[in-house]
Amino acid sequence: MPEVIDKVGSVSQHRYEQIVAELRDVVAQQSRGQFTIGDRALEIEPMRPRGGFVDVEPEWTVRQSLGRLADDIGLLFSTVKTARWVASRWPKEHRQEGVSWTVHRILVSIEDETERFAAIKNSPPGKTRWTADDADRRVSNQLDIPVSRQEKITAIHSLAREDGVAAVVTTDLLKRPQVAAKVPTVYKVRVVEEPTRDESVATTAATTLLRRPDVAFKAMSDDTARFHVNHAQAERGRQAREDFERTNPVAPAVRQIDRRMEFLDLVTDCHSFAAASGRAVPGLRDRHLSDDERTIVHENLARVRAMLDWIEQAVDTGKVDMDDELAKLLKGE
Repeated sequence: MPEVIDKVGSVSQHRYEQIVAELRDVVAQQSRGQFTIGDRALEIEPMRPRGGFVDVEPEWTVRQSLGRLADDIGLLFSTVKTARWVASRWPKEHRQEGVSWTVHRILVSIEDETERFAAIKNSPPGKTRWTADDADRRVSNQLDIPVSRQEKITAIHSLAREDGVAAVVTTDLLKRPQVAAKVPTVYKVRVVEEPTRDESVATTAATTLLRRPDVAFKAMSDDTARFHVNHAQAERGRQAREDFERTNPVAPAVRQIDRRMEFLDLVTDCHSFAAASGRAVPGLRDRHLSDDERTIVHENLARVRAMLDWIEQAVDTGKVDMDDELAKLLKGE
């Protein structure tokens, strides 16, 4: 059984129906009044073709005439202008009793006269009378009370046309976990990418994301990302060292230690080579190497001789530059 409504707001259903009947009479009177204002404004200033000419005194423009009328009857110029326009689009024989002036005003947007005049005579499907929202739906305007999902989406888009408003609305909506979870991945990526065009924002975002082990692991699977991270680490180390050497008072002592370490490394390498060779060469006793084996050994001996010459040059002169031939030889080219 349909639900029986006993009260509407603070009044009984019976009293509510009385109020509706009373106010419909008031709305009908207001509608007649609006059309009367429009008709009289039309009488003073008939509608002109766009760019048309009317033989009147130059000082009496449409705005001046309607502005004076509005002032004399205590209304806004825009109110009189709108009433004139609506009245011009609804000849008296096509105005519908029981349909408010507001609905007439909205349906004015239907350009074709035949379609417009037919539309107002037929209530929307399932309705006994026109409402303002039904009229808006008919002409695809923004609704005061959107009902369907698409109507609500359209209303939000319309209200969020300004970038500032859209930014606040988007921020508020994305704070709702269930909403954020339904955003497709491609748009989530765009949401992250756009704000991170700013270097400071990108730095903060990247730092925060790379603190998550799983994210860091997956990010490093990208060759380009891994290269840039490694390069950044090396560059940061170089800058830190330069800053240390430039500003720290103990830097000269550290440089001396570094030089000693380099000297010790070089001596150790030479000793290691001599010791390793001393162990390996006796093993060649009575052994005959093949031509390929001898070729490989001779090539490596050539590299060793070149390396020894380079070391000797560095020790004697302090110059560590190598020519192209030496570089190719050491690379095995």
